[in-house]
Amino acid sequence: MKKKSWMTVGIAMAFLATALLSGCGNNGAGDGNTANGDSNSEASSALGEIKSRGKLVVGVKYDTKLFGLKDPASGNVEGFDVDIAKALAKEILGDETKIELKEVTSKTRIPMLNNNDIDMIIATMTITEDRKKEVDFSDVYFKAGQSLLVKKGSPIKSIDDIKKGTKVLAVKGSTSVDNIKAKVPDATILEFDNYQDAFSALKAGQGDTLTTDNAILYGMAVQDPGYEVVGEPFTDEPYGIAIKKGETDLVNSVNEGLKKLHDSGEYDKIYEKWIGKSPSGE
Repeated sequence: MKKKSWMTVGIAMAFLATALLSGCGNNGAGDGNTANGDSNSEASSALGEIKSRGKLVVGVKYDTKLFGLKDPASGNVEGFDVDIAKALAKEILGDETKIELKEVTSKTRIPMLNNNDIDMIIATMTITEDRKKEVDFSDVYFKAGQSLLVKKGSPIKSIDDIKKGTKVLAVKGSTSVDNIKAKVPDATILEFDNYQDAFSALKAGQGDTLTTDNAILYGMAVQDPGYEVVGEPFTDEPYGIAIKKGETDLVNSVNEGLKKLHDSGEYDKIYEKWIGKSPSGE
């Protein structure tokens, strides 16, 4: 009887040990599942997908000198926004060449973002309350203001010279159209798909002035010195990097990258390279 009792105790202890080990194993699996859950959550986020892909896809303009302009000879796209995009690719992926640029216009950029054609928009995009309903924005990365471009010798010297019947050229989908309509309701507004078309129309005499952010207009004046930017800016146009709504991790990563660019002085170098002067408070 004693032998059988000890055998029974031994079997019971073995079962108990197995149960305890099994319990520990389940707890470990639980921890592992939690970790995997976090990992899966990150992987399913825009930031996680970018890291997994090993490439940042950015929407930039191809027709905006100083910010994003495609060289027809080389096929390269260059400008302030492009250099900011490359710098962020370096911050996020460790290499500024791990980037793909896709052309956007003021009209196409938000649909392309929301269709997952691009990871973010860096394309002279003004932060507005209406746009915040459709996308999330980074911190301001460039401060601009709406102005006017005219042929040298034009009687138009400022917004005060825009009257009823004045033909003002602008780009579809830009805040410039709304702003000029609010400032001068009687002006005739002609809208174009992109800035190069609008500038060509101005040079062809189809309008009296072209309006958009002063930073973009300065680029046009560089292209053709027969034209000049006149008057003081009549709006504030803070540019932000647009990211699909709800992608908080990516917004935070971009903001951290922008801060590092400012702290390191790299932002100032990019600004001076394209704008030709210090950022003065940017």
